[in-house]
Amino acid sequence: MAERVLVVGSGGREHALAWKLAQSTQIQQVLVAPGNAGTADCGKISNSEVSVSNHTILAQFCKDHHVGLVVVGPEVPLAAGIIDDLTAAGVPCFGPSAKAAQLEASKSFSKAFMERHGIPTARYGSFTNPQEACDYIRKAEFPALVVKASGLAAGKGVIVAGDQDEACQAVMDIMKDRAFGAAGETVVVEELLEGEEVSCLCFSDGSSVSPMPPAQDHKRLQDGDLGPNTGGMGAYCPTPQVSQELLQQIRETVLQKTVDGMKEEGIPYVGVLYAGLMLTKQGPKVLEFNCRFGDPECQVLLPLLKSDLYEVILNTMNGKLASNAPVWHQDSSAVTVVMASTGYPGSYKKGVEITGLSQVQDTGVQVFHAGTALKDGGVVSSGGRVLTVTAVRSSLETALKAANQGVAAVGFPGAVYRRDIGHRAITHLNQHRGLTYKDSGVDIAAGNKLVDMIKPLAKATSRAGCNAELGGFAGLFDLKAAGFVDPILVSGTDGVGTKLKIAQACGQHSGLGQDLVAMCVNDVLAQGAEPLFFLDYFSCGSLDVDVAASVVGGIAKACEMAGCALLGGETAEMPGVYAPGEYDLAGFCVGAVERGAMLPRLGDIAEGDLLIGVASSGVHSNGFSLVRKVLERANLSYSSPAPFGKAGQTVGEVLLTPTKIYSRLLLPVLRSGAIKAYAHITGGGLLENIPRVLPQELAVDLDASRWSFPPVFSWLQKEGGLSEEEMARTFNCGLGAVLVVAPVDAQRVLRQLQAQEKAWIVGSLAQKQPGAEPVVVGNLKHSLLNTGPASSGALGVNQNGDSNTPHKRTRVAVLISGTGTNLQALIEQAKRPSSSAEIVVVISNRPGVQGLKRASLAGIQTRVVDHKLYGSRAEFDGTIDRVLEEFGVEMVCLAGFMRILTGTFVKKWNGKLLNIHPSLLPSFKGVNAQKQALQAGVRVSGCTVHFVAEEVDAGAIIVQEAVPVLSSDTEDSLCDRIREAEHHAFPAALELVASGAMRLGEDGRIIWSNSQS
Repeated sequence: MAERVLVVGSGGREHALAWKLAQSTQIQQVLVAPGNAGTADCGKISNSEVSVSNHTILAQFCKDHHVGLVVVGPEVPLAAGIIDDLTAAGVPCFGPSAKAAQLEASKSFSKAFMERHGIPTARYGSFTNPQEACDYIRKAEFPALVVKASGLAAGKGVIVAGDQDEACQAVMDIMKDRAFGAAGETVVVEELLEGEEVSCLCFSDGSSVSPMPPAQDHKRLQDGDLGPNTGGMGAYCPTPQVSQELLQQIRETVLQKTVDGMKEEGIPYVGVLYAGLMLTKQGPKVLEFNCRFGDPECQVLLPLLKSDLYEVILNTMNGKLASNAPVWHQDSSAVTVVMASTGYPGSYKKGVEITGLSQVQDTGVQVFHAGTALKDGGVVSSGGRVLTVTAVRSSLETALKAANQGVAAVGFPGAVYRRDIGHRAITHLNQHRGLTYKDSGVDIAAGNKLVDMIKPLAKATSRAGCNAELGGFAGLFDLKAAGFVDPILVSGTDGVGTKLKIAQACGQHSGLGQDLVAMCVNDVLAQGAEPLFFLDYFSCGSLDVDVAASVVGGIAKACEMAGCALLGGETAEMPGVYAPGEYDLAGFCVGAVERGAMLPRLGDIAEGDLLIGVASSGVHSNGFSLVRKVLERANLSYSSPAPFGKAGQTVGEVLLTPTKIYSRLLLPVLRSGAIKAYAHITGGGLLENIPRVLPQELAVDLDASRWSFPPVFSWLQKEGGLSEEEMARTFNCGLGAVLVVAPVDAQRVLRQLQAQEKAWIVGSLAQKQPGAEPVVVGNLKHSLLNTGPASSGALGVNQNGDSNTPHKRTRVAVLISGTGTNLQALIEQAKRPSSSAEIVVVISNRPGVQGLKRASLAGIQTRVVDHKLYGSRAEFDGTIDRVLEEFGVEMVCLAGFMRILTGTFVKKWNGKLLNIHPSLLPSFKGVNAQKQALQAGVRVSGCTVHFVAEEVDAGAIIVQEAVPVLSSDTEDSLCDRIREAEHHAFPAALELVASGAMRLGEDGRIIWSNSQS
């Protein structure tokens, strides 16, 4: 069905929006309120007299007239909360919320926001006292000559002063004489930046950004950038001064960083984000943000948009930009020239007749109306900026020529306009000079400077066998000089994963050097080898010498700690491969071990050998992609106070704790011959790394209660809802190294290690049983809960939120028959410290199913009651009942349990027995519920959690969750989405019943406790 859209506003920007939206085949009508002469009865486009300032009236109008989307053009209604009010009233609306619009509405807020998030901008001060502002202007160490009214001033609230006296006068004009009214109650005084000014806009869906082609506005009234400042006298797009590489830099360091920052602060930015930038010698810096399309930038951007604007807006509002980026016309340029009234930007005459508009558009030039009105069947001027004449051609020069020809053809007596729109770009294009390697992005001088800086650092790592002199084509190492007789060389290579992203975001780089060395050296140690020398690889898009020196300096210090020489490395500068500020690292370590001392000694490892764990410093360098995902879920930034670690530390500081290097600690122990094997606990965690050094016939039995957990692991598990298997397979869980020793040597080795480092006997080896897991970690859940602030055991948190008053949890059994996906959701809910439920046993009527494994990994007891072994249902149910009594069960959940229970069993557990059904009961009872729903043609299905009654699917309903039925749905696709809903609904029902918030009355109806509404 075709849509009706309302555009709010009356300028050239709003005419351009309506013009572009009307091109969509999905749109029936575009209303513009209040609009202008150009949007009055023009094909699909017409004006509306509805009040846009009264949001209640506007919302009702939209409902009465079936308006499916409101697009807001100007900034004032956005700052006034039009998006918030219409959305709350159920009217879809495109643009940022009032809080997000503060980026434009309050320059003071905007500057502070940029400062908080490291977005490049001019140095500044914000003032409510004019004398303090003037003192700042006179005392600043930089030219503080830009004075801005903090609030909205129709694009005119910025004064660029020629000197300090003029700047102070501007402050007085704004604050004392109220030149811009209430907008000037706060002023921002900024550093005067030098460079080229450009406008970079993007669509933002709250997470992703999709940049538009860069444009350039012309603020001055007259040719040659002379005359007073205006709202904009013309624009062109794209700007050749902004290369693809520079646009990518702007995207990462400004646009995406801004959207990420707003999301981080709980103010998701959805709409069009406009960054006014100055291209300085230090890189692009933000002059201002606007929270909407610019005017006149909109009039050159939308003609270059190839995609359907309506679809782009929907994708933006629905969070789908990343997979549906707008498409733009390539190899075309757009120029728009503003025609203004005589006297603008001061006082001007209205009602001047305008002619020749239809003839102009016949030449292939588009005229967008701004300050126009209809009078006696003709068009007259009604504002300062009256028309914008836009041309799209294959080159900037031809587009400007066409636009100027269009302007000349308009009959508008006394019109003021510029003839040199795009002059800076044309000058730029006409500059021809020879290219250098530096022009391509590779700075050889910077690379040479870096080498000079790191040479003494590498020299300090010299050791027996090499002198660590940098500068040759290759490095040399003398094994005999290092004391080896019959050596085997051992090599290892590694990186530091996405821990890089955290270091780059925090601007803390030196610790990565230790991470890199540790990851390689600790691997080489696993073969019993002494690390001898190290090579590094540092790659980036553009070399920042200070950052690279910090990283390599950290590598050199770590090599000293490890006892190996930094023998060489490679610094690769690759423009276009990496985003600005990003780099990657790789390390290579070579060690040696005498032929008879290699590890692991597989033939010596035996059942009963003990495992000694050596403490890690924290997460080390693995699992950071998951860590970052948990942080995102917890809405924490790297600068937030850490809910784990030492008091006063930030999240970033704790996570960037360097990986421990074990070579100096372990080499003496390895050389003693007491160590049969050593496992470096790296990617794959405890579950995958220990088996790498063991015979296949042996299994590992670890007891997590025997070692200490850094608090970060408890927090990650709790906040991310991570299963025990996920924790043990992803993270080191507090153990950076695990050694295999004979029982007779264990205490001696342990004492030797504990003299320098925390270490524990953490487990033992046993014969591996057929089908058994190679590593079992006991007491992991209990130990993780005890490490952090959460309570342990079967105690939960009272419903009133008082965590100091624990209460007994309801003991729950779950009956399954298969994979147990709903079981997993119930397990994760019961693991929450606030849960009122404790799952004490999982019972399956089938042996060997996946659900039993899920339970075991979660540390939950399991039982198999095979229905095939019983002669009757009553006998089978009786056995189930006895198991429930054995575990003191108070409540039972059926999670994919494929047996019909007898009436006797159901009566006994009446009000304590829960089941879930894949439909919105009472519809579609029994089997094939999804198929029934599709055959019935319903638009909504879902799932129902209910108490079990003797009649199938007939018990009182506890929780329901709806799932829309799509026209494209198959039985499988509908089943998948209902299953997702089940994973929310079943845990919710579990809590309601386990907490006593609801119960089943004697009459079979639900009774809510008094504390519930």
